[in-house]
Amino acid sequence: MTDLLLRCGNLLDVESGDYTEGDLLCADGRIAETGRGLTAPEGARVVDLAGATVLPGLIDAHVHVTAATADLGALPSWSPSYAAAHAAQIMGRMLDRGFTTVRDASGADFGLADAQAEGLVRGPRLMFCGKALSQTGGHGDTRPRGTRVHDGHSCCAGLGRIADGVDAVRAAARDELRKGAHHIKVMAGGGVASPTDRIDSTQYSTGELRAIAEEAAAANRYVAAHAYTGRSVSRALQAGIRSIEHGNLIGADNIAEFLEHEAFLVPTLVTYWALQAEGRDFGLPQQSWRKVDEVLDAGLAALELAHRGGVRIAYGTDLLGGMHRHQNQEFRIRGEVQPPLEIIRSATSTAAELIGMPGRLGTLRAGALADLVVLDGDPLADIGVLADPDNIRTVVQHGVLVRG
Repeated sequence: MTDLLLRCGNLLDVESGDYTEGDLLCADGRIAETGRGLTAPEGARVVDLAGATVLPGLIDAHVHVTAATADLGALPSWSPSYAAAHAAQIMGRMLDRGFTTVRDASGADFGLADAQAEGLVRGPRLMFCGKALSQTGGHGDTRPRGTRVHDGHSCCAGLGRIADGVDAVRAAARDELRKGAHHIKVMAGGGVASPTDRIDSTQYSTGELRAIAEEAAAANRYVAAHAYTGRSVSRALQAGIRSIEHGNLIGADNIAEFLEHEAFLVPTLVTYWALQAEGRDFGLPQQSWRKVDEVLDAGLAALELAHRGGVRIAYGTDLLGGMHRHQNQEFRIRGEVQPPLEIIRSATSTAAELIGMPGRLGTLRAGALADLVVLDGDPLADIGVLADPDNIRTVVQHGVLVRG
């Protein structure tokens, strides 16, 4: 691996919020050194940044790289190879938008993760959970009302698998962990894209949720839960779940629970904006599109409530189909209620902590993996700089120039 020296950049320390003008040396896939006037090792590639901004590589903590359509009920009928081809294209475009690591929140498996790690697929480093666990009639059950038979393992391109009862959910969690899942995803409440549940429903019994959390903890992994309402969020946190996805309808009482359980919130505001505007164009069924308004307006207020309460918040997007191109717009939306540095941390250091890689990702400190984004403009002065991928000049992943 050729060493890489980035010269004369404005390096952002996301922990302090301070810029340092200087050079950054990448060696053996890691950040070897930062400082002024660094000497380029023999044979190193040197890139003059001429004062451009350097950030750690971005992390999106809620994606679905196999969701090439918003009609999630159609995915199980797709050929796995066809879904993988779409996923490869989606992942490559994520990398070009500055996202060097993503956490897949159901759908991706060890095959895609291995293909990316081996260089067969160009894209972000992939933290996967396999299939999300859903109760019958839950958010991961994509069958319409008239369909009775289901494949409980959803072996093909779908996002979820159905398991009911404590013994069954334990077995399902163990099976996903057997296949290498970095985390377990569970549907703990109703959702937009599911055809037969209500947004305000709670899903899975407390005993089932606790069993899933116990299995993840036994494997030194954690559980992420899809949940909108304060009631479903509270049940998930009390069961030992570490990461709440969406949380659009949380209330003030939930904030203390997040802090008590040291849990994370992963809002995904851009997907509701995109689903309302374009969802039907990319396959979202009409009955699902009607649910969007129930969570769209509340999401920004929930984010502000969590931010003011000191909840750890990670960056997520949850986009589907052709709407993946809006991935960076989440920065602009969050800018309505959060300061730029907190938003940047959500996509770097806080997200790295969530996925269990603090100090290795989300920082420009020596010893970290050399994932970097070089920007034209100052995102601390205007977070909109990150919302427009055209401002991304260079992307470095594991010490290799992958864009620019």
